Order: sequence, then structure tokens, then C-alpha cells
Amino acid sequence: MSFEVAQSENLWTETPLIYSSHISDIIGCSAYLKLEHGPSVHLMIASGGNAGLAAAVVAHVLGVKCTVFLPINVSIDTQQALRKQGAEVVTIGEFYSQTLAALRDAVKKDPKAVLVPAYDSPVLWDGHSSMVTEMQRQLPRQPDAIFCSVGGEASSEALYKAARTLDGMKVIKILDCRTHTSNSRLTKVPIVALETTGSNCFYNAIAINTRNFTSEVPIMPSTEVGDSSPYTVEIVEEFNIAIPYMKALKSRAASLGASSPAPGVVRMAIDRAGGIKCACIPDEMAMHTARLFGNDHKILTELACSTTLTPGYNREFLSRILGPAFSALSPEERKEKCLVFVVCGGVKISFEEMREFEEIVAAAQVQSYWRVQIGGEETQVPKQ
Repeated sequence: MSFEVAQSENLWTETPLIYSSHISDIIGCSAYLKLEHGPSVHLMIASGGNAGLAAAVVAHVLGVKCTVFLPINVSIDTQQALRKQGAEVVTIGEFYSQTLAALRDAVKKDPKAVLVPAYDSPVLWDGHSSMVTEMQRQLPRQPDAIFCSVGGEASSEALYKAARTLDGMKVIKILDCRTHTSNSRLTKVPIVALETTGSNCFYNAIAINTRNFTSEVPIMPSTEVGDSSPYTVEIVEEFNIAIPYMKALKSRAASLGASSPAPGVVRMAIDRAGGIKCACIPDEMAMHTARLFGNDHKILTELACSTTLTPGYNREFLSRILGPAFSALSPEERKEKCLVFVVCGGVKISFEEMREFEEIVAAAQVQSYWRVQIGGEETQVPKQ
């Protein structure tokens, strides 16, 4: 490298441009802050781990402070991964909603703080939606279905949005897709949103707004639910939608463990021309798939990711999701179909956990079937 080049590179540093949700809410426009005042910004985020790690990496590159708020049950390994990126870690709250509330209180007390949304933000949805644009470039033709796990719904929102242009991750951007209008032909590509039972806030949201998946037109439900219901319900007037709030999260798929879905994503999913298919599986089925996928592809996946892959490892489950028309295809016709599974990744997995999964799955082999939920119906699919 010449002296002139080195000197030029050292004369200036690109300063960050940060989206301000606070100012955007006040003025009704998308407001961005070009931070020319030096690295005194404090990025703060509430996360189950993965979004926090992304924020920590960005903060490390930008040379700014980052604090990640985590629920108290997040593993030590995840906390250490965050600290290795220079982030400060605060563990508080049994559920993500409690952790987020604590973060918001902390942000109010720090004049330098910038609250980084983990999933409920159009900016994030736009970023995630690029995966669908990439799919269109990489695939030989239009996909026949896209599968994605959902929790807070950043990915699903991305899929909805892109699929409204193409059209969906974590699936929602495929729902909306107000950009890439030339790709509107993908509007009716089936999007399949998968969750684990016990952390299925999105499935519940679609169910209560469509009379348990029986109505294509949103129907506002009552907010009154029985004491035995796993959730409470509130009406979000901004989107004219009902949102369930899980009373407890009973799944080990921690990255899917949002107590409530993003209202904008739910609205987008229900309004999407091609609709959305929803399914829930037991943790043990996701564990089984994680092991199969690891053996086949030599990739470790956390449960939030392997949940997406379960239809790919169980033909009967896949056929039940995609319906009679798919089931009736001949082997030759099925070979012509093109399905995409979004392998979302995540850091919440280790060799030790994979060995534990093996023991748990072995104990579950007493039954010859998996109990799943698909579009409002509980059914059984054989173990394969």
C-alpha cells in the first residue's frame, strides 16, 4: 500500500447513519440520524440472543457502546458470545416482553441511547426481504412454496413483504412486498409459517382473527378468553387486529419465544392475497430434524431453525401442509415442484445440546407419530 493511499484512508472515518424510531413516530416520516458527533452513541437492544449478537457485531465495527438485555433463562454460552463482541449484557425478565419493558426504561435514562428493535420494525423487514430477491435470482424458476419459522416475525414479515413483490425471517416480508413490484407474480406463492407448540403466538394470532382459520376475511374476536386459555387478547386499533399475549412460553426453541407477534406482521399476513399456512410442531420433532439435518448437511441448527426444516424430513407432514392437490401428485410431477426452506441460523446450539436432543428423541419413540397442528386442526403424522 502506498503512503498516499494509507494517508487517505486515515484522514476520515465513515460515520453511522441510524434510523430513529423516536423521531419517526413523532413526525410520521422515516427519520435517520447521520452521526457526525463522534462515537458516543449507545446501542441498546432486547433480544433472545441472535438479534443482540447482530447489534453487538455492528456496534463493534462502528466503535460504539452496545448493551444487550436478555431474559434470565438465556444460556451462558450466548451471553459469552455477546461479551466477546464487546457488548454489555443485562439479564432481566422471565419473558421477552418483560425484558423489552426493562430496556425501554433504561433507554429513557440514557440520553445517548438508541433503541435497536429486534424484530418489530419496517427497517428490519426491508432488510430481511432481500432474501426473497436473492431467491428469485438464484432459483431456476418461481418457487411453489416457501417455508420459514416465526417468532417475533422479522423474517416472516420479510417474506410477506418480498413475496408480495416476489410477493417471507425469520416470513412476513413475503407478505407485504410493496417493493420489487415487478415480482408481483409471487404474491400467491404459499408461505408456510412454522412454530413449536408452546411458543406459537403467531399461529394463535392468525387463528383468533380468522375464526380458527375458517375465514379469509379478518373477523374481530372478543377479548374475553377463559381462564384455561394459554393467552390473553388485546385489540390493536392501529392495525384493527387482535393480538394474543402468551401467559407462558413452554418451548425450548428460545429464538421463537416471543410472547406476542408484531401486529403489523399479523395484519400483513391476513391481508396477503396468497394467504399464509400455519403449523405447530412439538419440540421433539424439531430436535429430531436438527439431528437429521446435521448428519446430512454437517450444519448445526438451533431448534428455531430446524422447525422450518421438519416438512422436508417428513413427507406426510409436508403433504398435509400443502394440501390434497400436492398429495395427489405423481412421483414424476412432484419432482418438478420447487420448495424453499429458510435456514435461519442462530447461535443457540452446541454439540452437548445435540447429544441431549438424541436422548430426548429416543425417550419420545414410545409413540409412533408426531402430534402437530395445521391450520386450526390437530392431527398426527407418522414418524419417519
